[in-house]
Amino acid sequence: MTVTEGAPRGVIPTQLLKGQKALVTGANSGIGKATAIGLGRAGADVVVNYVAGREEAEEVVREISGFGVRAAAYEADVSREDQVVAMTERMVQEFGTIDILVANAGLQRDAPFTEMTAAQWQKVLDVNLTGQFLCAREATKEFLRRGVVPEVSRAAGKIICMSSVHQVIPWAGHVNYASSKGGVQMMMQTLAQELAPHRIRVNAVAPGAIRTPINRSAWDTPEAEKDLLRLIPYGRVGDPEDIAHAVVGLASDLMDYVVGATLYVDGGMTLFPGFATGG
Repeated sequence: MTVTEGAPRGVIPTQLLKGQKALVTGANSGIGKATAIGLGRAGADVVVNYVAGREEAEEVVREISGFGVRAAAYEADVSREDQVVAMTERMVQEFGTIDILVANAGLQRDAPFTEMTAAQWQKVLDVNLTGQFLCAREATKEFLRRGVVPEVSRAAGKIICMSSVHQVIPWAGHVNYASSKGGVQMMMQTLAQELAPHRIRVNAVAPGAIRTPINRSAWDTPEAEKDLLRLIPYGRVGDPEDIAHAVVGLASDLMDYVVGATLYVDGGMTLFPGFATGG
């Protein structure tokens, strides 16, 4: 099965985010790609951030442009403060503002705990947690500068942090990744508390098992998929579009009263399926 085969397409209202400007980090593949396309389909202009894979990013831009909205690919390493600042300034200059940030960029550097190097630990924290902090900080500066524009959105800005079920499910062999996502959860909630009085909504999406290149080995054979499905009560592996639909909803005024929440999109993975028969 390919990454998109059997994907739930759904119907995203094409004007749901009309006139809004969105930045999606790590948007040249996987969840970020599907999210950027979903936002464009909903009427937003989209900046597709990438750190490597320019051709893939440009292809995402072409697909988004097909919806009659504006799109551009910006190269920036979200773990580098100077590059995040420059990217945000460029977006404000070229697109006029930013209304939606999807802090999606992330990576894994897996190893057993006693074999994990300090460099592996630090790299994952730098991208997955510090990168979200930097992007959220710079977007918030623009939200505060501009304030609410009622004809565009009821909120001054929307930040959606891409977390993981592993913000609450321990994951042996992935202590750096799980720790980074646990940090995302508390960062998101703290930012939501601090920024809500300014009409800035901060929320998170926590994907479960999704068919993306980063975890291909977990689902790309019948044997692997059967093993994975033991952890998913709903009985299917998620598709990137499942996450895109959740992000579009959270970014829209349909969810204007949702603040500081994590939406788990995981087919029930966080329901402790091992206890379904009494443990």
